[in-house]
Amino acid sequence: MRRTPVKIPQESPLNIDSVAGGIAGLQRTNGDIPWHTDGKTDPWDLVESVMGLNVGGYYRQAVAALDWLVAKQNPDGAWFSSYMDGRPEDRTSESHMACYLAVGLFHQYLIKRDREELERYWPCAVRGIAFALGLQTSSGEIYWAKSPEGKTDPMSLLAGSSSIFMSLKCGLAIAGILGEVRPAWEDAMVRLEKSIQENIHTYNVSKSRFSMYWFYPILSGALRGNKAAARIDKYWNKYVIKDQGCRCVSDEPWVTIAETSELVLALHGMGRRQEAKMVFSWIQDRVYPDNTFWCGYTYPDIVIWPEEKISWTNAVALMAADALYGLTGAAGLFNHENWDGWTYKG
Repeated sequence: MRRTPVKIPQESPLNIDSVAGGIAGLQRTNGDIPWHTDGKTDPWDLVESVMGLNVGGYYRQAVAALDWLVAKQNPDGAWFSSYMDGRPEDRTSESHMACYLAVGLFHQYLIKRDREELERYWPCAVRGIAFALGLQTSSGEIYWAKSPEGKTDPMSLLAGSSSIFMSLKCGLAIAGILGEVRPAWEDAMVRLEKSIQENIHTYNVSKSRFSMYWFYPILSGALRGNKAAARIDKYWNKYVIKDQGCRCVSDEPWVTIAETSELVLALHGMGRRQEAKMVFSWIQDRVYPDNTFWCGYTYPDIVIWPEEKISWTNAVALMAADALYGLTGAAGLFNHENWDGWTYKG
């Protein structure tokens, strides 16, 4: 499987080609990248897989996945929550899934600096962001979804809204590159940021058992500086198992590689670089013989669960390695210091 060679620093602990190649090996001939062999596809995780492919130099495969995604976009700008073999499985339309393409596009641009690709996929990203912002409330938070019947579910998810915040940052950065001004997006981003910073209580607290609820506001850059540090420190022992990694949910002894890698990105992004390297080191031997990562495992008995090789798990491990070791031009995407509002300075 051909790829563009990526310069790999000696200190990087990953076998980059094996991990990225594992994602590429799951890709179907039409560009679709399911979670695993015979698994479903969801739009958010497909974009995550695209970013992993781009870190690993599998540019052709990344573009094929984006083409598949564009073809599946609904007229309202959203996608369905999941697909099986290209057919809708869950016809819910989720706001954070609708706009995450902007993050994948900007990430790809930082690696390849291909303006034509931005222009090619930009209309699709614009429609997705429009769908998400159509679910924003007057107080800034964004409702999570519309039902298959088209009814808005009046519930806001902190992790989902944080992801939308990152999508808006990237969308506005792309708009700047393309010479566009999007004042409505700027206003929406400011209101969303204020909501996350000042009104976390308005978000569905039942999701607080998930570690994403803890660190996604920091991963996205919605919380920075002292607020980010206070949140990380306050709940560290709730979600982290020392020398193992990050739990998926706080009440189960189940460490997941994706959440651990995302925590690495959040720590690195807020400036805790050595702590990020330490956490990443905990999962480096949690791999199959082909050097692709487990999805997760129970502790202390170390039982791999589930056993499938997951595309987006390996993708976010690649993104964490990129942040730590500077593999590509997108290494600083999640670094708070690289952003001035919606202007990227990295």
